[in-house]
Amino acid sequence: MSDRYQRQSFLGAGSQEKIERAKVGVVGLGGGGSHIVQQLAHIGFQDYVLYDPQTVEDTNLNRLVGAKVTDIGKEKRMVAKRLIKGLQTKARILTIADRWQNVSEPLMFCDLVFGCLDTFQDRDEIETFCRRHLILYIDIGMDIHEAEKDPPRMAGQVILSAPGAPCMKCLGFITPERLANEAAKYGAAGPHPQVVWPNGVLASSAVGLAVNALTTWTAKVSAPAYLSYDGNLGLVGIHPKAEYMDSTICEHYPLGKVGAPIFQLI
Repeated sequence: MSDRYQRQSFLGAGSQEKIERAKVGVVGLGGGGSHIVQQLAHIGFQDYVLYDPQTVEDTNLNRLVGAKVTDIGKEKRMVAKRLIKGLQTKARILTIADRWQNVSEPLMFCDLVFGCLDTFQDRDEIETFCRRHLILYIDIGMDIHEAEKDPPRMAGQVILSAPGAPCMKCLGFITPERLANEAAKYGAAGPHPQVVWPNGVLASSAVGLAVNALTTWTAKVSAPAYLSYDGNLGLVGIHPKAEYMDSTICEHYPLGKVGAPIFQLI
């Protein structure tokens, strides 16, 4: 291990080699994804697949890590690439200015994928993809819930979804009702409120789960992980759905149904 990473040597023998060999995908490079790529680069990850079709806008600057005023109008993926290269000059970075659904093949070769997505539908689709290709998936997200008389409530989640273990449907995070309600108001929901600090908390928790899964430095890796964030109180804890699971086996994505989907004319 080089002197640069001596202070993370507690991760265990060979940990830095595991980190440097891992191929990681990040889907969504906004408030949450920008935190994630920054932390991955600091830790020493060298192989990236990054997705975001959007450009930097003035309204992104309150939360987009690595972006400057002069980046307005530039692609978010290039801001992320610059951030990584500033820390890891030899990093291998594939950036894709499209939705991952349109160019999904590069994700197939990732060891783990971070999803920083806005909708339940996108989350459902990317988890299905990762399950089919036996990829570890980590989801982060936050929202502000308005109340008539009480202060707004800030809440978020970090979910680690591993092949064979309970999925986001098993955990009750993705439900038919949520998908249906979201589809019914498609295009009418408006932008989600976002600020920089909850994204930082959630991204840090997600990166911690990923590093533990790769290095097993805590000697205990359990899946699923479902962390709940209360932004009003500044607390992160285990969500009750993960703490009191009825089953440790996923019924939605059987391990036998993996690989590329096969379509058959009937």
